[in-house]
Amino acid sequence: MIKRLLDIIAALSGLIILSPFFILLALAIVIDSRGGVFYRQIRVGQNNKDFGLFKFRSMQSGADKKGLLTVGGRDSRITRVGYFIRKYKLDELPQLLNVVLGDMSLVGPRPEVRKYVELYNAEQKRVLDAKPGITDYASIEYFNENELLAQSSKPEETYINEVMPAKLKLNLKYIGEQSLLTDVKIIYRTIRKIF
Repeated sequence: MIKRLLDIIAALSGLIILSPFFILLALAIVIDSRGGVFYRQIRVGQNNKDFGLFKFRSMQSGADKKGLLTVGGRDSRITRVGYFIRKYKLDELPQLLNVVLGDMSLVGPRPEVRKYVELYNAEQKRVLDAKPGITDYASIEYFNENELLAQSSKPEETYINEVMPAKLKLNLKYIGEQSLLTDVKIIYRTIRKIF
């Protein structure tokens, strides 16, 4: 209950404080390429329920039809502005709205798309017991995930067989250590990683 209250206060404060910055980002996205400012992708949340995750659009419209994974700087679907906002994780900022709506928390396992959730084993499915978050241990550890996948000749296989299991292990670690202090540490480490 306390976590939910703090989530709402922090997310609303973030949305208000960052609103001028959101407007600038929105203008840059619109000027740079055709399509909407926001991108909404269906992800799997707590208790295995789907929800719409908000992001600033960083790719050409309809890019997800060509694959769900993005692979480093070589991914031609990423726009010029998109490359910048992805590098500094600015595309994730609209998820503060998901936090206010109750779909997500500031800290928790990153929500995955259904295609990959269907590959989880029974132990890995325990991550779905927790509310997903904007950041977590895996987000910090795999901050440059796109670049890592760019080094692979078969990025999706590398993601499924190596990256995803490692991230889920970190998600389960978070669930085992979940506390307000852990959340504060993860938020601090995330901010430090970005800057």
